[in-house]
Amino acid sequence: MESDCRQKEVLAELATVAGDAPFLALGQTIFWDEPMKAGVAHRASQLGFARPLVAGVHDTDYFAKLPGLSDDARGGYKAFPHNDTTTRELWSAAAEFSSIFGSETVVTRDLLQAHGAKLAKVSRERPNFLNGITEAFGWRGVVSLSHRQVITSETKLSGLFEELFKTFEHSVKETVSVASGTTLAPAEDAARRLLDQACDSSQQSSKISLADYYTSLLPNIQESLTHAETPVSITKTTELLNFNIKTCTLPRFEIVAKFISDRVQSCDAYNSVVTGTEVYPLTRFGTWAIPFELVIPGQGRGTIRLAPKAVVIMTPVPQFITLKKPITSIEELAAAVERKFGTECTLIGKAVTLIGMLAREFVFVFHEGASSYVKLSRRLHIALQANGWNAKINPILRVKYSTWDSLSCTNLWFKLPPPLARAFGTEELCAPSFAARWREVATAQSAFLERLRGMASPLEFIRFLREREAGSWVVLEEQYKAAQTELHVLHEAIQKARDERAVIWKQIKELKAKRNKLEHAKGIHWREKVFEKTTSASEMARREEFIQEESSISHQIKFKLSQWHDVLREQEARVSDPAVVEAHATYGNIEVEAELKRLSMIRDAVIATTGLEKAGKRPSAWWFSVLSPNGDWFRRTMETAEYYLEPLQ
Repeated sequence: MESDCRQKEVLAELATVAGDAPFLALGQTIFWDEPMKAGVAHRASQLGFARPLVAGVHDTDYFAKLPGLSDDARGGYKAFPHNDTTTRELWSAAAEFSSIFGSETVVTRDLLQAHGAKLAKVSRERPNFLNGITEAFGWRGVVSLSHRQVITSETKLSGLFEELFKTFEHSVKETVSVASGTTLAPAEDAARRLLDQACDSSQQSSKISLADYYTSLLPNIQESLTHAETPVSITKTTELLNFNIKTCTLPRFEIVAKFISDRVQSCDAYNSVVTGTEVYPLTRFGTWAIPFELVIPGQGRGTIRLAPKAVVIMTPVPQFITLKKPITSIEELAAAVERKFGTECTLIGKAVTLIGMLAREFVFVFHEGASSYVKLSRRLHIALQANGWNAKINPILRVKYSTWDSLSCTNLWFKLPPPLARAFGTEELCAPSFAARWREVATAQSAFLERLRGMASPLEFIRFLREREAGSWVVLEEQYKAAQTELHVLHEAIQKARDERAVIWKQIKELKAKRNKLEHAKGIHWREKVFEKTTSASEMARREEFIQEESSISHQIKFKLSQWHDVLREQEARVSDPAVVEAHATYGNIEVEAELKRLSMIRDAVIATTGLEKAGKRPSAWWFSVLSPNGDWFRRTMETAEYYLEPLQ
């Protein structure tokens, strides 16, 4: 097979540049793609390039919290979907789950608007509709409802397990629900075994952490995939990067030593690399900060600051180690940490430095697209080398899975979830058919999205729906056009009335100006010819003319005002006419109905394109053992995976 040859080439190259360094699979949860890496190690052994695998639980990050938590939050845990409205800022990694075909692909409001959606119109009529439309299909993440920050390694399973298991069970059941025909019974049995294992591994839940639970369950998930024993060591980040006097000289801490011995130049290099990115420069963490953090049992995690007379750890409650002289070596730092906090601390790199720590001794196995920080890490390593750091950093082994194409070797049958059923044009199909069609469907849906982008007017979109789906949209188009005509006549009548009122109002203003001028002249005449004077009959006649003319103008103004109000009443009567009100309602309702349809169609298209592609790049490992328990699907996925090396220096 061509894939065999290419995999062998890459593995042979890896053997040359990385020697016998073990593979490393390090993830915050075991319920996503990390267990897939056991298949990579197994495949490498089959091809004659056996290399041990270290599979670890990344347990040094804080467990996710719900953004915008209210002050009266009472704690506990709860699963949420990720959308672009109520949970827009949600992040969950240690307890995230995806059912088959699902991924954390939020259908953003920006994307909806870019394809013609009128969100304001929909939100007025359906205030909560966007919550579901923007939601990532098939994804749920468990978060803490407490204000207290707890690292995963210290997150007790006892308070979390009920919500964790319920969310996992939901994802498993959603996955089983797509199985049909002869696929269903084996999938139900496999799902039952998987859930039983998840329960069995939690029996000591009152005593263990979430990370301990994951490490106990991980071997079972790996074995259900490979159906073979693979040399795997199970660990955690807190063990890999345990930092004390005995461990500090391991190669994984050499990059830390570089930042201690050559702090100014190294920190300048780090700041230069992250400038202009979303990563904070070290100045954000205070004077003397280095790009590493210390995890202190019971105290949390915080940036390390190497002051001349103290080591400051920026945990939620800052911790201090007083010094007699500045720290100048990794050994001195380890001694100071162990003296103050004991032997169980963990020293971990920030996002950009963590890869360089572990790639010194291991070969990271990443799926294609994993870790956006890799390019920054590589730039940092190159900059440190220019400053005299000669450490050898192993490359990353990138793995591109052909998850959906690999279904061609199976005899599975799927009952597609509604969004995909609409995109594929069928509710049920065999796996080989799905494998053959999914790219074609994605291409068609991408083209459809582009077509929607150009349909700005509601009538244009309604006509499109009539042509595409016929049915009720034929009637709705006629109703919409009739209502549009009725409203057009109304708008013309309203405009005519507005124009008429404007003319009348102009006349009223002119009459008022004339009256004001007359009143002014009458006042002058009164002061000059009448007040305290002997007034002739002709002047008194003139005064009477002023009064009569003023009265005439006032009557004209009153008449014009009456005309103005008559026109306004006619306009209001026309607007409130039952036929017009009905036309307004019909017009607005059909527009909203069309917009709801547009939003649903955009969502379906995103799920069938970006969503399906991302799900294939990062599949949840347990999908394979549930839907294809005989191992055919997983085996083909491993055989057809594309490998390539990504250098880190």
